Amino acid sequence: MAELLPVVVCYARPQQEFSQLMHVAPGTTIGQAIEASGVLAAFPEINLVTQPVGIFAKKKTLDTVLRANDRIEIYRPLIADPKDSRRKRAAKKDAAAARPAA
Repeated sequence: MAELLPVVVCYARPQQEFSQLMHVAPGTTIGQAIEASGVLAAFPEINLVTQPVGIFAKKKTLDTVLRANDRIEIYRPLIADPKDSRRKRAAKKDAAAARPAA
C-alpha cells in the first residue's frame, strides 16, 4: 500500500481561519483534498468556480496532483487593488510633504 501524503488545506477570513491537516493518497488532486477537508461545509461562501486556489502562494488548478507537505490555499477576492492602495498612500505622503511647516 502506498504511503499517505500529509497536506494542509487553508482558508482565512478577516476574523476566522481554517487549517486542516490531512493525509491523502498519492494521486489526490487539490479539488479532492478541498472537498474531503470539510472547508466547503464550514464556509459556504467558497465558490471554487470563481475563487482561485494555490499551493504555497502559487496559483494552481483544481486538478493539480498533490505532493507531500503541500499547503493548499483557497484565495478570497481582493477588497482593494494593491496598486491603487499604493498610489493613494504615495499621494497622501506627497500632499503631506508639500504642506508648509507650521
